[in-house]
Amino acid sequence: MPPTPAGLDPDNAHNPAAATGTPPRLELAGITKRYPGVLANDAVSLTVLPGEIHAVLGENGAGKSTLMKIIYGAVKADAGEVRFDGQPAQIRSPQEARALGIAMVFQHFSLFETLSVAENVWLGLDRSLSLQQVGQRIRETATAYGLDIDPERPVHTLGVGEMQRVEIIRAL
Repeated sequence: MPPTPAGLDPDNAHNPAAATGTPPRLELAGITKRYPGVLANDAVSLTVLPGEIHAVLGENGAGKSTLMKIIYGAVKADAGEVRFDGQPAQIRSPQEARALGIAMVFQHFSLFETLSVAENVWLGLDRSLSLQQVGQRIRETATAYGLDIDPERPVHTLGVGEMQRVEIIRAL
């Protein structure tokens, strides 16, 4: 039997959250999604602890996007359970996901090229913030995460990498 890290119950050595009593931030159990003629996800389970970063890898058609859309509330699973901070979560829409702090950056950008970076980000927010305040928040977020981007810049002048930064900042 391999050694157990100090302070961990051997039964929970693989799960530090269980040892500390901290529930997983996100937990998927038995997630299944079928489309006509296709089993996209077959009893998928995933545990993400607070502060962890995971990569989901696989071939085209393996079900990665479907699984992410289920987490984001854009697709409904046929079976399985989603838990957020240890509580069952029925994420029925992207709005509900965002209220939990779950965001998604899609493979294909959804930016309006005739608008500025700040205007694009502002579109997804309630109108409690002015465009100037949104621009300031973009600057702060960009600085904090090392995602250099000018909020005043028109999207049509951005390169692909810069457009992806806009999508990431919008999610953050």
